[in-house]
Amino acid sequence: MKTQLAIIFSLLLLSSVIPQATADLVLLNGKIWTVNEKQPEAEAVACAGNRIIAAGSSQEIRKWIGPHTRVIDLQGNRVVPGFNDAHVHFFAGGAGLSSVQLRDARTPEEFRDRIRDYAAKLPRGRWILNGNWDHENWSPARLPTRQLIDDVTPNNPVFINRLDGHMALANSLALKLAGVTRETTDPPGGAIVRDAKGEPAGVLKDAAMNFVSKVIPNPGHDEIAEAIRAAMRYAAENGVTSVQDMSASPDVFAVYQKLFASGELTVRIYGYQPLSDWERLSRVGVRAGFGNDRLKIGALKGFADGSLGSTTALFFEPYLDEPKTSGLPSDEMIPEGKMLKNILNADRAGLQIAAHAIGDKANKAILDMFAEVEKQNGQRDRRFRIEHAQHLRPEEIKRYGSQRVIASMQPYHAIDDGRWAENRIGPVRARGTYAFRSLLDAGAILAFGSDWFVAPMEPLMGIYAAVTRRTLDGKRPQGWVPEQMITVAEAVRAYTLGSAYAGFDEKIKGSIEVGKLADLAVLSDDIFKINPVEIEKVRVVLTIFDGRVVHETVK
Repeated sequence: MKTQLAIIFSLLLLSSVIPQATADLVLLNGKIWTVNEKQPEAEAVACAGNRIIAAGSSQEIRKWIGPHTRVIDLQGNRVVPGFNDAHVHFFAGGAGLSSVQLRDARTPEEFRDRIRDYAAKLPRGRWILNGNWDHENWSPARLPTRQLIDDVTPNNPVFINRLDGHMALANSLALKLAGVTRETTDPPGGAIVRDAKGEPAGVLKDAAMNFVSKVIPNPGHDEIAEAIRAAMRYAAENGVTSVQDMSASPDVFAVYQKLFASGELTVRIYGYQPLSDWERLSRVGVRAGFGNDRLKIGALKGFADGSLGSTTALFFEPYLDEPKTSGLPSDEMIPEGKMLKNILNADRAGLQIAAHAIGDKANKAILDMFAEVEKQNGQRDRRFRIEHAQHLRPEEIKRYGSQRVIASMQPYHAIDDGRWAENRIGPVRARGTYAFRSLLDAGAILAFGSDWFVAPMEPLMGIYAAVTRRTLDGKRPQGWVPEQMITVAEAVRAYTLGSAYAGFDEKIKGSIEVGKLADLAVLSDDIFKINPVEIEKVRVVLTIFDGRVVHETVK
């Protein structure tokens, strides 16, 4: 009895000297979509440090408020987990924010004039890069040529990419610096577009782009850091708290480490490097997911083919508008067996593999390779990914589910490409294009992203695209291939928990539940209640990263 009294007395004494736990941040009076099946909705959430410590009613969460707690009244606003963009090119996107903007140039003349005006501000010899042009905006949709821009860029080499990143336009000065002439032969996995006389017309496709890329000066660390800071601001404005960077070169990753060390990172990064670099990572013992909750490495990306817009995506049947070709295998696929060997070795080293595959033939080839790797290397939780998974036959859709291959997709492409894709592949092949619904029904896991710089890093526009499939030209108000629409809840899950799973992070982020990282996005409207066609107007009004506000709309 004395012992029990002593314990009770001790507990009472401790409770009198240990203050009640309080939150650093509390959100009240909201509509919180948790993506947690055990508690789908909540009204309020409390965060301490960088973790969520409670979610429930406003009355329950008020108990966590202390004298130093920041309290935000959501006033009924919708909250979702911070978006996780499963496929970006973060440095290139950030660099492109300050370069010439060509995505919405509606005519060749406007395209030329924008380049002229941008070049006039540059010192002699400075390269003009990025651009993200789209000749499909023009009528007729003809590729640009070096002659179009040569006279407005006499002192600056130009190498500006199409928005898909699979072909680029060089001016004559850039071709001269790269040594590209009529005698230059097409490399494996690439093509030099030529004029009627056999001279290079200026556009280089896929592997042929390397001729010019290798003579462009490498950016310094300060330049990379400036671009990444711009990219992080853009991410915060759009509620993006995590990205999976498909182009995290050693130089870029070195800058990520510096920004992490200085406390500047406001986005969680999982960096992917080229599949061909697997030995470099393996030698130092790097494995999938090596790092911490802000900065990780250990994933690789390979290429099976090119893109639809560049007519280099690899199909079983020819293009309708280019009947002499059915696309190009990537140079990583040549000779046959090269890519499989790299995937086998990288997988044995414990690295995560993602493969870019656009066309139906490319997707089958990668699924076959993944199956062979599992056969030779045995079963384990490896989370193979196919990036884009864009044009699929019914038999490959089923295999995504049965093989548990993650479909890492970018829904914005559907409403962009949908303006012209059927001109290339026809309505029959289009039925398996961006097949969100069919993939989910087959049991596949969707991880959504943007492919920024190729498309805007705006998850709300991606959700709008996945739910409505209304093409950007307004000509498909009922949706392009409408049977592939999915629900808002399914799209949000793919942008949060699905993407977290794709990066081995579903236990620490992707949903709003106790113990997970405090990454949240507050929206201007309730995307679950409004007409889906209105989602494109919704904005992120507040972004919380690691338990602190990193973006707030000024009222």
